[in-house]
Amino acid sequence: MRRVVSVGAGYAAQGLGYAALVTALPLFKDRQDITDGMVSAILLGVCVAGAGGSVLAEWVAARWGSRFALVAGLLTIATGLGLTTVTTPMVLFTAIFVLYGLGLGMVDAGLSMQGVLVQARLGRSVMSRLFAAYTAAAIVAALLMSGFSASGAGLSVAVGAAAVFAALVGVIGLTSFEPGRTVVQHEDGGRLRPANFRRVVLICGVLIFTAFLADSAVSTWSTVYLHDSLNASDSAAPLGYAAYQATVLVSRLAGDHLVPRIGRVPSAAGCLLICALGCGLVVAVPTAAVAVLGFALTGIGVGVLVPLTFSAVGDAVPGQSDDVIARVNIFNYGGALLGAVAIGGLSDPIGLRLAFLVPVVGLLLTLSAVRALGDLREGTSGPLLPAAPA
Repeated sequence: MRRVVSVGAGYAAQGLGYAALVTALPLFKDRQDITDGMVSAILLGVCVAGAGGSVLAEWVAARWGSRFALVAGLLTIATGLGLTTVTTPMVLFTAIFVLYGLGLGMVDAGLSMQGVLVQARLGRSVMSRLFAAYTAAAIVAALLMSGFSASGAGLSVAVGAAAVFAALVGVIGLTSFEPGRTVVQHEDGGRLRPANFRRVVLICGVLIFTAFLADSAVSTWSTVYLHDSLNASDSAAPLGYAAYQATVLVSRLAGDHLVPRIGRVPSAAGCLLICALGCGLVVAVPTAAVAVLGFALTGIGVGVLVPLTFSAVGDAVPGQSDDVIARVNIFNYGGALLGAVAIGGLSDPIGLRLAFLVPVVGLLLTLSAVRALGDLREGTSGPLLPAAPA
């Protein structure tokens, strides 16, 4: 149980830091005197650095174990978060965000590696509850930023607190995270990978890509859509995102109980269909109430689909999952970028409402990968093959 709490704290540190940072973006804009375009460019750099961080986590985990990859990532994001609270020249400010992105990628991959280890040790599903810690902490960070912004101390309090918490979890994690490794080493020191390595990465990667496509679409554009396209008031416009986060949290708290009973394949298919229905409602019925309902439905599907997919990786390559998880995690950033960029790019020519067809199409196309998910079960990993050069 101590391991579950420790890894759950890691998820909470990640959620607290990320939500504090993104909710502080308006404050950063004012302090640094930068445009929306510059903010978008910086966030693009964070995503690219995050993908690199996931690869770096794979390299560290192969040599010393995912515990050290996660600790290094937490200390890196703590450093990045702390430095953002200080006024710096624009070049250094951008570099700080890239540093944070590198740490974020390491933490993303390291947490999933650790979650699979904890789940294997316990012999029961806990991945959804671990992800729920992320969502709950993100909500706390948003509330902190909202509460302290009124006093003018929002940035330093919320972001600073997230930095301190990430550092504490990282230091404590040196002894409290799972010490095991799930990378098989050849006698000459090289890595060995299961024969179905690429198949698992592709199938699970597609599911993660689509989940974060939907997540990014709602997280980035729901408030803008409600406010600008549906003329919702300033107080009502954030309700779509709030509803989305609330259902993500509820579905993750329930996921560990429901998925084993329903089955992984039916659960994944159901998640994709619920997400598609949610985004489809946004397109079909242009009213604020229905849009909020659509965003809430999308949260139900995304909340279960992400932990379900990483659990599938652990079962597909038992005892050899670190390499696979790191590669699957890279798809996270591709989906997040497409969800943010494609919908934003289509907003002028066709409008935000029709732009939400992008995740609908992606979700429905991904249904074809669900049947293959059923073949990725324990015992099908096959013989081990030498790893291709990283």
